[in-house]
Amino acid sequence: MKMKRVIVGTALGLPVLLLAGAAFIVVSSYVEHRQLVEQEKEAYPAPGTLVAAGTNGGALHVFAEGPTGTPSSNTGTPAGATGSAAQGNARSADSNPTLVFLSGLGTSSPYYDFKVLFEQFSPEYRVVVVERAGYGWSDITSSPRDLATVLQETRTALQGAGETPPYVLFPHSLAGLEALYWAHHYPEELHAVIGLDPLVPEYHQQSSNRASLSRGVTLLARTGLMRSGPDIFASNFPAMLKGHLTQEDAQIAETIFLRRTHTRNMWAEVAALPENSQLVLDQGLPSLPFHVFISDHRGDVWKSSLIEFAEASNSEYYLLDAEHYIHLDKPEFIAETSRKLIESAGPN
Repeated sequence: MKMKRVIVGTALGLPVLLLAGAAFIVVSSYVEHRQLVEQEKEAYPAPGTLVAAGTNGGALHVFAEGPTGTPSSNTGTPAGATGSAAQGNARSADSNPTLVFLSGLGTSSPYYDFKVLFEQFSPEYRVVVVERAGYGWSDITSSPRDLATVLQETRTALQGAGETPPYVLFPHSLAGLEALYWAHHYPEELHAVIGLDPLVPEYHQQSSNRASLSRGVTLLARTGLMRSGPDIFASNFPAMLKGHLTQEDAQIAETIFLRRTHTRNMWAEVAALPENSQLVLDQGLPSLPFHVFISDHRGDVWKSSLIEFAEASNSEYYLLDAEHYIHLDKPEFIAETSRKLIESAGPN
């Protein structure tokens, strides 16, 4: 009888012990993760300017470099800078347009994602990477992710960093919707749009393969448990997979990856996608060129949606033997072709 009680007690107590042990591991991992995040932020400050641009508070990271003006600096220009600091980056009216790079959904570090491409342009063009809320060095915020809010934050961040139009937008994936919304509401600010396998609303309406994030990955990222996985960063950050990061770049990019994977803002972008897609669909075609580089590795609906959109808007399209992060596979071709497209758009 006693033996039976021992067995029953053990059977009942074991799950409790296992649960308590798992809880201890998760809590310990989270505490250590938050401590490491603070250390990493101090060790690797943003390479660009942090601008107070969030509608509900928070700063956005704007990196800029190029021959026209002084590159942004996290120490040289305060958040929300105006006046002489901002004017130092302004271009003359007859100079080349500024190239603005906007990342796709879930790209933890847009700066390092676009680096191999924007360095192709920076000797002759001013190039800017705007990291949305919840991405890269930008703050995680509670700002809604409707296109009006997202675009307001992007334009405010550019202005606060001293960058002025006209712009050529280079949107990747999800950012295609923001670029199209921008082209409809502020066409006077844009010289052209050159999409990097961008999302167009027709695809979202036609395809059942919708953008999504993983709750499991989100849990691993936010608790810090992802840090203990072998080669998690190396096997999941496209620029690393393609061999475009130096050892130093990889070391810094990994810290961003560990704190900017599946953030609250990214989840909000997924939730807002149906409404944002319908909004852009209802506004019709852009009034300026919307050229596109298209991945030949995507499904037929994706490719046909982009080709039809480009043809309907009297724009050029290029179907490339490349994956969705197309700028990592074909940076030289995209840069060379984009220069011609920018020139063909006429004077600023």
